[in-house]
Formats: sequence, structure tokens, C-alpha cells
Amino acid sequence: MNADQVASLVRLAGYGPRDPVLVGAQLDDAPPVLLPGGRAPLVYIASLSKQFTAACAALLVRQGRLDVESSLARWMPELPAWAATVRVRHLIHHTSGLSFDEARHAECDRTTAGVLAALDHLDSRPGTEFRYSNAGYVCLATVVERAAGQPLPRFAQDHLFAPLALNDTRYWSGPAPHPPGAAPTDHRHPAPLSLGDGGVWSTTPDLLRWNQALDHDELGISALLHTPGHLDDGTPLDYAWGVGVRTRGNDRIHRHGGSWPGVTAQLVRIPSRRSGFVVLALDNNQDRTAALAEAMLQALTP
Repeated sequence: MNADQVASLVRLAGYGPRDPVLVGAQLDDAPPVLLPGGRAPLVYIASLSKQFTAACAALLVRQGRLDVESSLARWMPELPAWAATVRVRHLIHHTSGLSFDEARHAECDRTTAGVLAALDHLDSRPGTEFRYSNAGYVCLATVVERAAGQPLPRFAQDHLFAPLALNDTRYWSGPAPHPPGAAPTDHRHPAPLSLGDGGVWSTTPDLLRWNQALDHDELGISALLHTPGHLDDGTPLDYAWGVGVRTRGNDRIHRHGGSWPGVTAQLVRIPSRRSGFVVLALDNNQDRTAALAEAMLQALTP
């Protein structure tokens, strides 16, 4: 896939020349295709952050410092009694049953402390259903910090970002609404300052480099990260560690999206073809972003 092909797919998806969309694609170890050219801006990647949070957890598992069968109460004893029924793996695979009313808390304190303070009960028994939970990944980030004995941003910098030369990628918890020099989100809806569910700011080249590192298993955790979870009764899920794992024809597809007012994102990897792409659109049109991602996926898996 060359730059002209990518540009054509961008146009066919409905993006005009002035629309703020950032696209990166890479086949095997060939130089990446980046549109537009020039220095890539730093943007909020919303729920794509979950891959990095999950990777930090996986590194701690590999080091023997975190057991996915340990209870949430083991790491966060300050939570109510229900935390004893939640396992770390429930957080990873969105089967925790954690309750957090996104609409009710949309205009409230979206720091980690604010999200954790809003957790007061479970909506369902842990392990019985898949229910996507941002709050679960905020808890997972706290578990990572306590297992690592240091703040999540520092652990991620030392064990993910620096070793992989993701030089423009970082967690950001404020107090400013965005890192210096970053492209801000919708001014009416600053990016949340909670860590784990979101909190990461990055660029298209860095996200392609992340895909490449997973392809080559540079951290020694790729197999674990892409092992799908299951319910407690054994029912398989198509969600692994911060990433969806599905099959398309003969290809395994690793994919996750993200959105917040002012940004919609898709990160896709096709491990059998050593290829992948990222779409970061600085708008609110999730359908258009998804359409472009689907068109690029079709082009890469003919």
C-alpha cells in the first residue's frame, strides 16, 4: 500500500482535503506511509490507551509480580466488600461487572480519583457477562501501580515507551488539559485525566512502531496480550488484553477503537501479514473513521 492508495481510500471514505485526519500504514518492515507528511502532531488516543495499560499489566505478570487470579481487594482494599469478588482478569477482559454511569458522570471529575470515587456497586456478578468498562481499566491502572511500586506513567516510560523508542508517547494526568504542544480535543470537552481507560497521547508513527514491536514480540508479551479472555463458565470472548481479536478469512485481526469529543481513532494489526494501520481523525464522525478503517482493512486482506 503506497501513499497514493492510502490517499484514495481517505477520499473515498468522505474526507476532504481540509479535514483533520491522520493516517499511517505499514507493511512488514517497509518504511511507513504517513498522511499528511511532515511532523506528526501529538493527539489524545482515547481507548487505544487500554493496550498500553494492559501491556504494563502483562509485563508484571511475566515478572511474577502480578497474578491475574488475585482479587481487586488484594490491591485496592479501600474499595467496598464487592471488590473481593472481582479478579484482575475480570478487569482485563471487561467481565468485572463494575458499575459506572458514563452519562451521569460525564461532566464530573474525570481524574482517576474521581472515577474511583464514583464506583459504588456491581451491575452484575463478575465473570458472567462481557460489559465494556472504562472504570475497570482505571482500576487496572491502579493495580499496576501498586504491583509495580511506582506511578503508571513512570513504569510505562521505563518499560514500554523508552525501550521501544516511542519518543512522543506518554500518559498525561494533568493538571493542564493536555501535554505541551499537543493538539487539543474539543475545548468544551477536555480529554479525561484518568489513567488506564485513556490518558495516553501519541502520534501515528509511534502507534505504527507499537504495532511493529508487537509483530516482533520485542517485549516478550505478544502471545499473552492477544490471548482472548473467557467468562467464568468457559464461554470464549473475542477480547484479549486491551484489544479485540477476530478472524477475517484466513487472517487474525487485532483491532481497537477509541473516541472522545474531538477525536475518533482506530488501530489495526494483521499479524499474519506483518501489516497494520492507524487512523486518528480530529473530529466526532465515528462512522467515517470506521468506514476508512474498514476500507484499509479490505485493501490489506484481499
